[in-house]
Amino acid sequence: MRPVFLLALFILVLLMFNAGCSAPGPGSPNGSVPPSPGSPVKAPGSPPHRIDLTQVKTVRVDDIDIAYKDFGQGKPLLLIIGYGSTMDLWPPGVLTNLSSTHRVIVFDNRGMGNTTTSDKPFSIPLFADDAAGLMDALNISKADVLGWSMGADVAQELALRHPGKVDRLILYAGTAGGDESIPASPAVIEKLTNTSGTAREQGERLFSLLFPAAWLREHQNPMTFFPVPTETSPPASYARQAEAIGSWNGTYSRLPDIRSPTLVLNGAEDVISVPANAFVIGSRVPGAWVIQVPGGGHGMMYQFPDQFERIVRFFLDN
Repeated sequence: MRPVFLLALFILVLLMFNAGCSAPGPGSPNGSVPPSPGSPVKAPGSPPHRIDLTQVKTVRVDDIDIAYKDFGQGKPLLLIIGYGSTMDLWPPGVLTNLSSTHRVIVFDNRGMGNTTTSDKPFSIPLFADDAAGLMDALNISKADVLGWSMGADVAQELALRHPGKVDRLILYAGTAGGDESIPASPAVIEKLTNTSGTAREQGERLFSLLFPAAWLREHQNPMTFFPVPTETSPPASYARQAEAIGSWNGTYSRLPDIRSPTLVLNGAEDVISVPANAFVIGSRVPGAWVIQVPGGGHGMMYQFPDQFERIVRFFLDN
C-alpha cells in the first residue's frame, strides 16, 4: 500500500502549492520561500554544492537513458529514491551538506522524471541492475549506497546482486518484502486508499500518514519543510512501479548474505514502513546497526534533516 500513498502525496503537494498553499507560514515571512530543508554548512576547504543549481545529465544504461546529478567531491555516495518519486524530492540542504565530504549521485529511476523507459517488465531487481549500470557508466567501481522506502528495497537487491559495488549500505524506511515484512495497520491502509474529499482534504489526510500528528500540528505549511517537485512522470510508470513492488518476493532469506556494513534507519513513529520492519532486517544482516529516531515518521528526513544528515555522516565516516 506504500506506493498508493506516495503517488497521491507528491501529486497533492503540487496541487496544494499551485492552489495557493504557499501563503506565509512559519519560517516564511511575507510569503517568501523558506530555506530548503536542512541547514547547509561549509566544510573547511570545500564549498557547498547546491542541488538546484546542478545540471541534469543523462547517460545510456542498458536499454534506457538515466537522468542524474553528480556533485561534490570525495567517496561516491549513491542515493536511490522511493516509489513515485524523482531525484528533486531529496532534501536539498541534506544533499548540500553531504556533498561537502562526498561525491553525491542522485538519479531518476527507470520511467520516472527525465529517465526513459522500455518494454522490459519493471522489477526491484531490474531497478538494482539499473543502479549498478549507472555506476559503471560513471566509472564508479564501489560506492556507499542509501535507499529510501522502495529505494531501500532496491538497495538491498543491489548489495545482493552486485556485492562488490556496495561499500556501506543505509536502508531508510524499507522492508524485507515478501511474507516476512510487517504491513501497515488496517486503519492506515484505509487512509492510503481513500481518495474522497477535496485536494486539500486528501493532502491533509495523506500528510497525516507521512508525518506524526504532533509534529504536523507545529509545521502546517509544507513549504517550510518539503521540497516542491519540479519533475513529472508518466502515469503508466507509477502503475508499473507498483506492480514491481507487488511482485517482489523480498530478501528475508538472503539478508545474511549481505556483507556490506549496514545501517537500518527509520522514524520510530513511521506508520507506512512500521518500525518493526527495521528489526526484521537488522536481525538478519550480520553486524547491522538499527537506529530509530524518536518522533520521526516515514518522512523523517524532512522533519529532522540536520539529525538525519548527522546520523548518515557518522555511519559513513565511522
